Amino acid sequence: MNTDERNILLKIAYDGSNFCGWQRQPGSRTVCGELETVLSRLCGINIKLDAVSRTDAGVHALGQQASFKGVFGLPTDRIAKAVNDALAMDRLQRVGEIAIIEAKEMPPDFHARYSSKGKRYIYRISDSAEMNVFRRNYCYQVGRPLDVSAMRKAADFIAGEHDFRCFMAMGSSPQKSTVRKIFEADVRREDEDIVFSVAGDGFLYNMVRIITGTLVETGLGRRSPEDMQKTLASLDRSEAGHTAPPQGLYLKEVFYTSPPFTART
Repeated sequence: MNTDERNILLKIAYDGSNFCGWQRQPGSRTVCGELETVLSRLCGINIKLDAVSRTDAGVHALGQQASFKGVFGLPTDRIAKAVNDALAMDRLQRVGEIAIIEAKEMPPDFHARYSSKGKRYIYRISDSAEMNVFRRNYCYQVGRPLDVSAMRKAADFIAGEHDFRCFMAMGSSPQKSTVRKIFEADVRREDEDIVFSVAGDGFLYNMVRIITGTLVETGLGRRSPEDMQKTLASLDRSEAGHTAPPQGLYLKEVFYTSPPFTART
């Protein structure tokens, strides 16, 4: 029997459509709550997860990271399969709404959130005139053609270190600082979708969704790409665009070493 405390890092993917977000909430179904319940049962101890991002209701993840510590018998290399089997819909449909992609042991002082160097989100947008009921939970269906070139030019202005107060949801919890560094921001067409990809050292509440809404308005011709500079300088939420819906947003990856690109200033 293992009597040593282990510090386990989980890489997690989930479909956030039917969850009230990541963070545990009494009386609500959350990703964190589901995982803690299953892990506690499998490990035979009370498990509490510390995650990098507290994604909102309807937001998805391709590479959420969360860590926990404990003394338990389940081997680390069996955690992913055991959890995934427990979360599977049934014996025929082996994939549930949540999947552990990887579980690995980390040094005792490692913390999923505080040890991270940054993260990347992507936001999927469809500008097809045809509404697709089967994609309603997985992209923002604008329904009108978007100028991807103009959106890309606007996104260029947010790269670097700025005060992003204008892109923080009104009523958010007070922040010590609203300055963040964006390493990379890009907009490209990928097959039938337009994908906004943004990586940075941190993000304010609803920041990616508000930037996305501003980019969509740029793509529709309601703003010029250069207006992004004025919006940033204003530090005023009312100067930015609408908040894009949650279903197009995905937490793609978390960086624990220096991000694989040179930070722009």
